[in-house]
Amino acid sequence: MKNSSSAEKRLDLRKKFIFTCDPVTARDYDDALSLETDRKGNRVLGVHIADVSHFVKPGSPLDRRAYERGTSVYYVDHVEPMLPEELSNGECSLLPGVDRLTFSVFMTFDKNGVMIHRSFAKSVIRSKVRFAYEEVMSVIAGRQSPKIGKREAKVIREISALAQQLRAARFAAGALDLETPDAEVQLDESGFMTGIVRRPYDESHQMIEECMVAANEAVATELWTHGVKILARLHESPDDEKLLMLRAELRGLGVKMGNIANPKVFSQFLKSIKTHPLYDTISVMILRSMKKAVYDSARIGHFGLAKKYYAHFTSPIRRYPDLTLHRQLADYLTGGAKKAKRPPKLLARWAQQSSEKEIEAQEAERESVEEKKYEFLEEQLSSRCVIDYDAIVSKCMPFGCFVEIPEIAVSGLVHVSLLSHKFVRYNESDGSLSAPGGESWHIGDKLRVHVASVDFRNRRLDFVPVIERKNPRRRR
Repeated sequence: MKNSSSAEKRLDLRKKFIFTCDPVTARDYDDALSLETDRKGNRVLGVHIADVSHFVKPGSPLDRRAYERGTSVYYVDHVEPMLPEELSNGECSLLPGVDRLTFSVFMTFDKNGVMIHRSFAKSVIRSKVRFAYEEVMSVIAGRQSPKIGKREAKVIREISALAQQLRAARFAAGALDLETPDAEVQLDESGFMTGIVRRPYDESHQMIEECMVAANEAVATELWTHGVKILARLHESPDDEKLLMLRAELRGLGVKMGNIANPKVFSQFLKSIKTHPLYDTISVMILRSMKKAVYDSARIGHFGLAKKYYAHFTSPIRRYPDLTLHRQLADYLTGGAKKAKRPPKLLARWAQQSSEKEIEAQEAERESVEEKKYEFLEEQLSSRCVIDYDAIVSKCMPFGCFVEIPEIAVSGLVHVSLLSHKFVRYNESDGSLSAPGGESWHIGDKLRVHVASVDFRNRRLDFVPVIERKNPRRRR
């Protein structure tokens, strides 16, 4: 830390066991965790967030840049950070073994996982160790890490146990479980896609998510219930019309729904389809039927997380709304609700800007991933070295069947003329295709396919069923 006096008048946590946990490929580390027990035996979870507001002052050139960008954009092969790398990867990154300024949220939980107290403090930490998710998962599973001792390993397992309590409580309240394994695009040295790795969403990821959700909820609750309007992370319940359309779409996949207008019924429905072969496709359909989460200064509540109060606090390095919330919480702690309040018109402008920039970033990131996938498939065609994939039929139409390829997370069409040399009939009764002799294709059926054509401009992929070849040109 360049200015050691910055740590003065802060809660000194440098001797505490505090650690970070991020993906192996993470470029910045803005959150850390700790856990202690109070005199009554209750667990006190500490969530320590990089104090970006110490370095980025309101109205400064850094602040204007952050506001204009709104968020960091994570492309497949590079990042466009909201803040300069000197901050995001340097002074604000919670690297192990060095002093870092943080904003800490302390939450006290009873034996049932109910939050019974919350407090906040500007602090200084010295992270003891940086973990990757895989390393934390190993500790949770009971194996000892060479990075820490048995006492520290026990702390991690206790945080994980608390997280599972919080997770169970959320779902019992009607939270939606739409988490799927993360599809990470793998690149070679030249930036060309070589494949996709499906990263599991296991207890290590759940531990971090639940701790961050708890901290976000604690800050939002503290400010909103004391009359301080903030940039809430608003997620409203879906419209009845959208739910009716979703019901019809899922019926086409042979999936029946109950009264999912009830959050708890919706939650149970999501649990029931976890093992469905088209789970990824169904999840996307459900997400599309939901209202998008946005930033709002006048309303609050998060349908998907089943939270009455919710805002973003835990990623000020990469999200401008988190930075504004840090500033408001700091003002609240030093001067009460009156000092923390912001003009309604200003908050509304921040909310609109942040929502728009987030949508732009999401579209750019999605485009980046798609571009790599299409380049990957085009290369197979140009090199005449196609790869055969396992595919799942997601929908049948008179002109062919649409398929999903989980291995590379893409979808495309197999034209009816390629399914059989016989006449293929579309059956409206069950949405299937069939040919004389018993051949048929239904939703959920598996096919082996390879790419036939790539149309990036119109976002269209065509596949052909694999036939036995005397000299197959397969790389796997």
